[in-house]
Amino acid sequence: MADSRLQVLTVPTAPYPDQRPGTGGLRKKVHVFQSRRNYLHNFIQSIFSSIDLRDRQGSTVVVGGDGRFFNRTAIGVIVQMAAANGVGRMIIGHHGIMSTPAISCVIRKYKAIGGIILTASHNPGGPGGDFGIKFNTANGGAAKDAVSNKIFQISRTIEEFAICPGLHVDLTTLGKQMFDLENKFKPFTVEIVDSVESYANLLRNIFDFAALKELLSGEKHIKIRLDAMHGVVGPYVRRILCEELGCPVNSAINCLPLEDFGGQHPDPNLTYAADLVDGMRDGQYDFGAAFDGDGDRNMILGKHGFFVTPPDSVAVIADNIFCIPYFQHTGVRGFARSMPTSAALDRVAKATKIELYETPTGWKFFGNLMDAGRLSLCGEESFGTGGDHVREKDGLWAVLAWLSILAARKQSVEDILKDHWRKYGRNYFTRYDYNNIDIDTACETMEDLEMMIVDKSFAKQRFAVEDKIYKVEKADNFEYTDPVDSTISRNQGLRIIFTDGSRIIYRLSGTRCDVATVRIYIDSYEKEQIFEDTQVMLAPLATIAVKISQLHQRTGRSGPSVIT
Repeated sequence: MADSRLQVLTVPTAPYPDQRPGTGGLRKKVHVFQSRRNYLHNFIQSIFSSIDLRDRQGSTVVVGGDGRFFNRTAIGVIVQMAAANGVGRMIIGHHGIMSTPAISCVIRKYKAIGGIILTASHNPGGPGGDFGIKFNTANGGAAKDAVSNKIFQISRTIEEFAICPGLHVDLTTLGKQMFDLENKFKPFTVEIVDSVESYANLLRNIFDFAALKELLSGEKHIKIRLDAMHGVVGPYVRRILCEELGCPVNSAINCLPLEDFGGQHPDPNLTYAADLVDGMRDGQYDFGAAFDGDGDRNMILGKHGFFVTPPDSVAVIADNIFCIPYFQHTGVRGFARSMPTSAALDRVAKATKIELYETPTGWKFFGNLMDAGRLSLCGEESFGTGGDHVREKDGLWAVLAWLSILAARKQSVEDILKDHWRKYGRNYFTRYDYNNIDIDTACETMEDLEMMIVDKSFAKQRFAVEDKIYKVEKADNFEYTDPVDSTISRNQGLRIIFTDGSRIIYRLSGTRCDVATVRIYIDSYEKEQIFEDTQVMLAPLATIAVKISQLHQRTGRSGPSVIT
């Protein structure tokens, strides 16, 4: 116990106009948080002020991050401000590190009022990289729009913040630290917890660890390669896959969390996880996976680097869902995918007579369905897959789901996927990312495109490329009415749907103060030609997509930055 009571100060401040949280919270360049006076403090105070004082008093809040640069500095400030704002207990991951799905797990386990996650997900780290702050509510999921909007409105008018500047926490030592504050009857408690254990225990209750151990270290074990990309998942992979399930230590690479992710882009796709893909090509590994910075995304590979698209991944898990003991006990309540994700999951849902939900991009939409008992499994094309065990997408859960299927079916990744295509047909899917486009150009492009496609004359238009002819059946700006609470989410992406079921979708993403990403999603179903090259099969639709948007002419680009 501290010898003297720590002083709580109220500090005057001035608001910033640009603290609107996006899908992934508030993300800015590190230098914005470092150079703008009280920029971090303002946003943290806005989070606490958005919670009713009666709910805040004596409450528990969870904090952790992906270990990127500025993580520990931010945690120091958050703890000081939490104490001054009446929070009774803080639960923090060891060294300030905890994966996003693990934070969701801990929020739910300890019945916390919420959690603050310090991550910019798959964006680069380091002093010149990005930093982010995301608030998750008591269900363990990202704040809904009403909460985010409230935080933003407070940030626009904030005049002061509360802080306890003399409070300093040791993030390196596990256990409780207690502090006496002036005008507080009870001490403020900080609990530094093992970042892995609560989450690992949750996974033990979902999967058959004995069967997984036999698959990974038994007499006829498979060889796997897992790339943590110097993000937060490294310690989880080492503890769960290597120490508990018996994988050789050298199966897991880049497992030390680094503030700059080793100078790499911690994004698990074919472009940024190229080292893993190349390492799989010679066929010595049967299964490969990569994870992003905060551990919620995953990429699945088979032998020789055989790539499983995220839409196919969630569809295969859905079709084999009872290979996972958890679902044998709970049953399956529903499936869901984000609107830009291909319709591969829809075909499994139809065959199994399980409800299918199509939502906007953003895991909070899935969380609402889960809280209402309507959803068990969901996925996004942006390498996110998860179940209803937490309220975030979960990269390691997805890997264990795939390994459970391999253990049960005793087939390779490629054979399982090809059998799936034979059974259901194949949804060819690709995504074109045009990164770092001037934000005015990006917005004008999307506005003009919307005006064009919603015009009545656009419907029934035909587009011909070589011997392929596509006729427009429907074009709109996707709108979602939540079946749980009837809230309406508008302007969720421009859709062009053709009579054969093929789709072209345009979305604006990753907007910062001066640049944005324009994404084009292309999805086409084939019943017969199921073993062809994706880019060859989708080339006619890609040509149409670029032509309609005039993206190359408007931006001066000759092609996308990344093709997934």
